[in-house]
Amino acid sequence: MQHATADTVLGNFNEARHAFQGVTSTFFKRDGKFFARTDGPDGRLADFEIRYTFGVAPLQQYLVELPGGRLQALAVGWDTRPKEAGGQRWFRQYPDEKIDHRDELHWTRRSQNWNFMCADCHSTDVRKGYEAASDSFSTRYAEVAVGCEACHGPGSAHVDWAKTKPASESSKGLTVALDERHGVGWQIDAVTGNARRSAERRSSRELDVCAQCHARRAQIDEGYRAGQPFMDHYLPAKLTAGLYHADGQQRDEVFTWGSFLQSRMHAAGVTCSDCHEPHAQALRAPGNAVCSQCHAATKYDGKQHHFHAPDTPGARCVDCHMPATTYMVVDPRRDHSFRVPRPDLAARLGAPDACSGCHAEKKAPWAAEAVARWYGPQRRQDAHYGEALDAGRHGKPGAAVALLGLVGDSRQPAIVRATAIELLAQYPGARADDAVRRALADADPLVRHAAVLALQSAPPQVAAAALAPLLEDRLRTVRIEAARVLAQAGAPPPAAAAAAFERALREYEATQRANLSTPEAWLNLGNLYVAQRADERAEAAYREALRRDPQFVPAYVNLADLYRLGQRDAEGEALLRDGLRAMPAASGLHEALGLALVRRGDKRAALNEFAAAYRASPAQPRFAYVYALALDDAGRRPEALRILADSARRGASRDVLLALASLRAQAGDAAGAAAALQMLAAINADDPALAQYGARR
Repeated sequence: MQHATADTVLGNFNEARHAFQGVTSTFFKRDGKFFARTDGPDGRLADFEIRYTFGVAPLQQYLVELPGGRLQALAVGWDTRPKEAGGQRWFRQYPDEKIDHRDELHWTRRSQNWNFMCADCHSTDVRKGYEAASDSFSTRYAEVAVGCEACHGPGSAHVDWAKTKPASESSKGLTVALDERHGVGWQIDAVTGNARRSAERRSSRELDVCAQCHARRAQIDEGYRAGQPFMDHYLPAKLTAGLYHADGQQRDEVFTWGSFLQSRMHAAGVTCSDCHEPHAQALRAPGNAVCSQCHAATKYDGKQHHFHAPDTPGARCVDCHMPATTYMVVDPRRDHSFRVPRPDLAARLGAPDACSGCHAEKKAPWAAEAVARWYGPQRRQDAHYGEALDAGRHGKPGAAVALLGLVGDSRQPAIVRATAIELLAQYPGARADDAVRRALADADPLVRHAAVLALQSAPPQVAAAALAPLLEDRLRTVRIEAARVLAQAGAPPPAAAAAAFERALREYEATQRANLSTPEAWLNLGNLYVAQRADERAEAAYREALRRDPQFVPAYVNLADLYRLGQRDAEGEALLRDGLRAMPAASGLHEALGLALVRRGDKRAALNEFAAAYRASPAQPRFAYVYALALDDAGRRPEALRILADSARRGASRDVLLALASLRAQAGDAAGAAAALQMLAAINADDPALAQYGARR
């Protein structure tokens, strides 16, 4: 990030124009300053001064200041690559989507806001300075870009050291010395061709420092300093659908950390700076040589290993083991999970594979056959955690057992086990309960955090007893999640943990108040106030969420539900209709309105809303389930059964299968009911509903 000057601005501001979806943006200079004429918050063309540049290669974005101290990233950026590589042009973010000033992705909206979305990683020691009363920012930072203190902490002692350089001061005055590589070597085994660290890595200081910006995460507290625990300030994403493919490959912009945690490199003790020289922003060695620091070139850097001609893409380690995905139109980023190519697995999971990524005209089965020819038919046929995660995501046969296997396997990466725990919450049973309780005491905070989340649906007394020790967890992320779950479950912990509960709950509330520029934080506060029976405060919080984003569906739904609790259903219905006028395809609003209409006794109108919710999101089992039950209640059982059967074929949901079994049984189709229950049993034989259903019969 730099101030916009003639030296820093790389784009063409000589009356250059860029036309996209009916909007022509013009980039020009006036009085030595840089401007863009483009569609503003109201959709009309206006002139906006460029205040800062953002990035250097392969693209540069431009920040504009809007009222309330907001810096916003323009939707049109400059491709800084050479012209022969396709660069030196203006281009539009999200080129395949229709976006106008009402869309969340428009450059004037919160998803493109620098203060909240970007600043913490691109500047040093950022304080957002958000004032909720005025809905404005007065953001400050120590350095406009990333400086030494972002990684090493406060530098005054280092400056003092530099003046005299006393030999006794081995740390050079650095607050945090990222010295986990100091005195450590990697010895390559002559038989395996792979290296072993001369001393076990016992610290994650460097990884935590890098993770603050190279992880997909939410910020829960400002003021992170190098050397502090990462999860005291950030909540990292797990391998969730939409962010990662089922086998853990990057999908959305997840950056690096979550991928690296899956790797054998991480398990072996590799740190970021084993491969990267952070001060020069370069690799430790060029090309394949960076890999042959630890992997014998005689074994791996030859045609006998990669089966490609030298100096071709297939002969480069990174092209097979770190395939790239292009983000922001022109920015390819390599997957840091360092995985062995598994086209056989990709074919089963529908995930990308490195082979057909290069050979675009071919498919994964072709690549799998080639791998079998080269390395033997049994090469890499072993089970992969991706199959269990895929089964868990889609309700496939064996899902519960496969997830339990991951959770209980300490050899699996912690981020994989944490993801399996979150998925396991969909598959209730005694073994799942035991696995979650054991995970609460796991050494890894990602696993503990996932286990806390998995207890959200537990009976209050069970949650209270199990989560009480977590209220004093050493990491803030785990503590506050435990407090939130207990508060919203109405499950006060044992008396001995009451003080810890209050402290953790205050921390949770402080986390939300640190993010009040977002509707999510106001929603979370509203939910907390509902649990505390502070209805007026809850209503005000939900209203604030909608003030910050009038298209934030969860706030409409929760506020309408609060009105229901207060016997104000008419107000809730009016609110939901207001939301639907702005967002006619919002499934959650249609469903909530349908439920309100049922309570009013207008089942015919409610059925129309449930149908609209299902049509808008047919792949979501919840909407199929509710719509089918409403159809059955209206005397349209054949249609209800068809909706449920279609949903079960897409991905077997527990609620859908149980409803299918129940309606088929009521229709006299005992064989069909048994088939639905057999499908559920194949997915999760421990499901308590199976025993209950048998008892009812």
